[in-house]
Amino acid sequence: MKSKKKIMLAFGTRPEAIKMAPIYHCLKDNSNDFEVLVCVTAQHREMLDHALNTFDIKPDIDLNLMTPGQDLFDVSAGVLLGMRNVLNDHKPDILLVHGDTTTSLFSGIAGFYQNILVGHVEAGLRTHNLHAPFPEEFNRQALGRVVHWHFAPTKLSRENLLREGVDKNQIAITGNTVIDALYLVLERIELNPHKRHSIQDYLSEKLSFKWMSDKFILITGHRRENFGDGFLNICNAIKILAKRFPMIRFVYPVHMNPKVQVTVRDILGNLSNVHLIQPLDYEPFVYLLKYCYFVMTDSGGIQEEAPSLAKPVLVMRDLTERPEGVEFGTVKLVGANQDMIISNVAELLEDEGIYKSMSMAHNPYGDGKASNRIIDILKGA
Repeated sequence: MKSKKKIMLAFGTRPEAIKMAPIYHCLKDNSNDFEVLVCVTAQHREMLDHALNTFDIKPDIDLNLMTPGQDLFDVSAGVLLGMRNVLNDHKPDILLVHGDTTTSLFSGIAGFYQNILVGHVEAGLRTHNLHAPFPEEFNRQALGRVVHWHFAPTKLSRENLLREGVDKNQIAITGNTVIDALYLVLERIELNPHKRHSIQDYLSEKLSFKWMSDKFILITGHRRENFGDGFLNICNAIKILAKRFPMIRFVYPVHMNPKVQVTVRDILGNLSNVHLIQPLDYEPFVYLLKYCYFVMTDSGGIQEEAPSLAKPVLVMRDLTERPEGVEFGTVKLVGANQDMIISNVAELLEDEGIYKSMSMAHNPYGDGKASNRIIDILKGA
């Protein structure tokens, strides 16, 4: 009888949990071939737990590393030493990590040290600037040196890896699992009237306007490299836009980082059409994304999610590791530049042709079947 492959998924943040959830459930659906273990580092505790609950994932191992005031040194050392013990105890055949976090990098290194085959989900994203985003770009590049399978979401990410000398036989273009997660969650909401009404009621409590019919812009912003002048520019641009377009609503779930909270609330706290709310769990966030007019962000995954729902994206960064959206026309880079942000938001609000061209652009990030492709590769390993 063919023995099962023992697969361990290691992650520590909410975005990782969201993007690994479809793989987890695919592995569970193929229980004749795989034994599945989940190890969370809890690099981010509360937001991770929300994602685990949303996707019905119960970790087998929890390193619970998050502590007040932790820095990159603390997290890096904690993950590396913690994963040494986990891998020694459980001896998986394959370790899967995701993306660009400190958890991903040092879990991958721990697997490499113990001669365990490592698969990197969402491999090959690059800005080619180690400081943008920091430290994520370094994490991606360094992780790429120690993994066996590179699950690249797009043709461009595959080309990035080939230029770095990765064997073409170790790269597979799969699409991005975030699209799998997005479709999965929206389907669950639409098929469950109780859940749908519960989310609608929750959002209506948070937002004092008719968000299902009124035009609003959804904002996310928390990148470390924008702290300081960049973040001031972003907030001042939103303030000017809110006054210029009083009939447009600006909805901003504000990241819990104190540096973000203080700046945002100081500049935007007294504007009647700017709605500053607490961070949202994934289900209500995705549902709000479905109804927004377009997105302003300095984040990563939403650059892939929004185009899947025909929402234009203005990225408030100078560089993106997801340039495919820019190439295909659904995403535009505006930097943390006050004048650029104002002019491009105004253009989308005032020029219907530009809005339509961005909202109807092709989404290059996947078809919702990335997890199945990854599982098929692991079956043949």
